[in-house]
Amino acid sequence: MYNFSLENPVFVAYAIAASLMVLKIMGQGWVTVYRMMKIGAGYASPEDLQAGLINKDPRPEQLEKNDYVDRSRRMHRNDLENVPAFLIAGLLFVAVDPNLLFAQILFYGFVVARLLHAIAYATKQTHEVRATFYTIGSVIVIYMAGHVLVVAVT
Repeated sequence: MYNFSLENPVFVAYAIAASLMVLKIMGQGWVTVYRMMKIGAGYASPEDLQAGLINKDPRPEQLEKNDYVDRSRRMHRNDLENVPAFLIAGLLFVAVDPNLLFAQILFYGFVVARLLHAIAYATKQTHEVRATFYTIGSVIVIYMAGHVLVVAVT
């Protein structure tokens, strides 16, 4: 089990990249909550209109779509659609004992692509800009999965 040990530099690179991506997913959820609380709008569920410590003055319009909150929610959903595939493909990639530099380029390339995607989304860049960073990350995950498949069947 040396492959999945912190003595293996490829696994260390994966662990760093995976940890950063987990923190990104969890952090984006907190950003969404912060935005909802900051403006008192963009709530998602009818029960959010119950009076409580956070929502002392519930109003029906708080359930209306709010771009400030929804943008963060879409970013979170996009992470949830993409990062788990990286976590799985990356771990499987570690198992096939790839070259360290190549693995680092793929792992950290995915992290950078996702962070640039988030910046593009947060700053309201065009779909083409976001799609470019999405594509880079997606190709990395597809490559890793394909590489593992080729190694596993040969």
